[in-house]
Amino acid sequence: MFNEVKKSIQWGEETLTLETGKVARQADGSVIATYGETSVMANVTFAKEAKPDQDFFPLTVHYNEKYYAAGKIPGGFFKREARPTEKETLTSRLIDRPIRPLFVPGFKNEVLVICTVLSHDLVNDPDIVAMIAASAALTLSGAPFMGPIAGCRVGYEDGDYVLNPTVDDMQDLRNNPDQRLDLVVAGTKDAVMMVESEAYELSEDEMLGAVTFAHEQIQPVIDLIIDLAEDAANEPFDFTPPDYSDLYEAVKAAGEDKVRAAYAITDKQERVAAVAAAKEAIKAALTEEQLADKNLGSALKKLESTVLRGDVVKNKRRIDGRALDQVRPIVAETGLLPRTHGSALFTRGETQGLVVTTLGTGDDEQIIDALHGNFRSNFLLHYNFPPYSVGEVGRFGPPGRREIGHGKLAWRALQAVLPAATDFPYTIRIVSEITESNGSSSMASVCGGSLSMMDAGVPLKAAVAGVAMGLVLEDDGSYAVLTDILGDEDHLGDMDFKVAGTENGITSLQMDIKVAGITPEIMKTALAQAKDGRMHILGEMNKALSETSEFSVHAPRIETMQIPTDKIREVIGSGGKVIREIVEVSGAKVDINDDGIIKIASPNGDAIQKAYDMIYSIVAEPEEGKVYKGKVVKIVDFGAFVNFFGKRDGLVHVSQIENRRLNHPSDVLKEGQEVWVKLLGFDDRGKVRLSMKVVDQETGEEATKEAEDAE
Repeated sequence: MFNEVKKSIQWGEETLTLETGKVARQADGSVIATYGETSVMANVTFAKEAKPDQDFFPLTVHYNEKYYAAGKIPGGFFKREARPTEKETLTSRLIDRPIRPLFVPGFKNEVLVICTVLSHDLVNDPDIVAMIAASAALTLSGAPFMGPIAGCRVGYEDGDYVLNPTVDDMQDLRNNPDQRLDLVVAGTKDAVMMVESEAYELSEDEMLGAVTFAHEQIQPVIDLIIDLAEDAANEPFDFTPPDYSDLYEAVKAAGEDKVRAAYAITDKQERVAAVAAAKEAIKAALTEEQLADKNLGSALKKLESTVLRGDVVKNKRRIDGRALDQVRPIVAETGLLPRTHGSALFTRGETQGLVVTTLGTGDDEQIIDALHGNFRSNFLLHYNFPPYSVGEVGRFGPPGRREIGHGKLAWRALQAVLPAATDFPYTIRIVSEITESNGSSSMASVCGGSLSMMDAGVPLKAAVAGVAMGLVLEDDGSYAVLTDILGDEDHLGDMDFKVAGTENGITSLQMDIKVAGITPEIMKTALAQAKDGRMHILGEMNKALSETSEFSVHAPRIETMQIPTDKIREVIGSGGKVIREIVEVSGAKVDINDDGIIKIASPNGDAIQKAYDMIYSIVAEPEEGKVYKGKVVKIVDFGAFVNFFGKRDGLVHVSQIENRRLNHPSDVLKEGQEVWVKLLGFDDRGKVRLSMKVVDQETGEEATKEAEDAE
């Protein structure tokens, strides 16, 4: 009944298995990939003809995590997987980016890739397994896919690269000083196609070494997919790329000079209008038959690309007249908004981000319900890209995949320089509002985010800047690497290579390739050129931070204190009675974790101090020989009980009240009276012994030596 094919290899510490022929047999390609005990099923289907007049390639990738894979039931009221989580969205993009450029040019049939996590061993991350499964399913499907690709994750510990580190190793790298890298690389047999990373100030050579190591390690996986395809692949889909050379020559003759003149305009809005006018002029010169050709859009785009790319490579001339390695003019400002905790406006050419930092308490941390368990995040970065930023009327609503991806890239770049939670116990939220865009708004978010956090008084280890690099690679191997690319250079170029970091090293690297990969030589050139650009941007950012930023008066103050874990119950009290009283009396917010770390938060310093003193009086032990102010709580024949230290009472014997004989303690004391007492020590039964007569009741100072001798 089943025509099963299964292939396996030992890959790193685990066995990687690919199997097909048993499940989802009506899909064009279906593969279950298993690494350790993590299994992902990838199913590929594609339309056998393109929709009429379609001028783009409709590839859709969905990565789905099923809670049953880890033996969990979804949290909340709605016990079913609902909208995609951030991890699912980011992984869908991670798979989409390296496979999209590998479909035969001109193929515009709809392709759907669905990756479903079936089992998760809580050790091996399913994202890499899903990428491999998707590549294998595409290779088997018969679609015109010039793969296969494979991917892997790389860590960097004690100077050594680590293949496919565990989920725990990659969790919360900021608090794991031994791990300095979380890098995902995807590529074909010959070239790297995609890079995504979170790094902790790695040098350019260390980062390039990690990418090279990853490309070497994926080779056995590519061979495994080819081996599987030899036994189980479908017949190749009969597809011949359309030949529109005659149409292109007509388009070129009708308006090459107009397109070239339009791309000579430096202002973006004027250039967009001029390019649109040039296209209309070209269409006016074409025949009815040529206008009806469904390849007209491709011909027009090819003309734009040829004009732009030719000038860059041959004449070293860019759209806006800059040199290849020149960064656009930068203006950086901080402290724009009066009521926010920190704000910055970062403008680079025609790209601008208004970035705002808000500081919160532990209650504001984000709780993330992941397959491998729940965890909390005290650093959030949200990126918004409204249509007005590019002068358009368009969709305005919840964040899309692009916004989530760009926000995560900026998050990765900045979190490497955050202070430890023990040193700065705040939840930090950054919101980047892109107000103008013409290339690399994600890197503007990095620069603006760094500035706004500094404006908020966050003690960053160093400032972070980011720059987007581009590439034009010609068929003859000649190329040009561009620093700080424009939107058109990104759209018509061959690479989007984003590098962020400090003066000391790289904190994030993201690379997307639109051609069949790039060589190590090109990547090395791009990294070196990006470092120069990053240093220039950091210098411009420093001008905005000439004065030390003060902590915003509107931000909450947070103090931390550590108590013994066996005292936690006393601070909380039965049913939370004690801690509720502390909050009500002091007016501060109090948060205690299982390690005995207490965070006290309030905009009012007096409220923090009052809560601190109340907690301290509960958990601290009184010191022998020290003087305390107390209150008489009970009078008995042999003395008085005084509450002198939090909830602690002690006995002042009648002989220790005054330096004279008293008939009864009530002769000089009454309940509720405040008195000064000295802790003499503890008796054999641990009872507290206090003395009043050795302390001056007016000043609280210890009495003279003569008075003590009279005792």
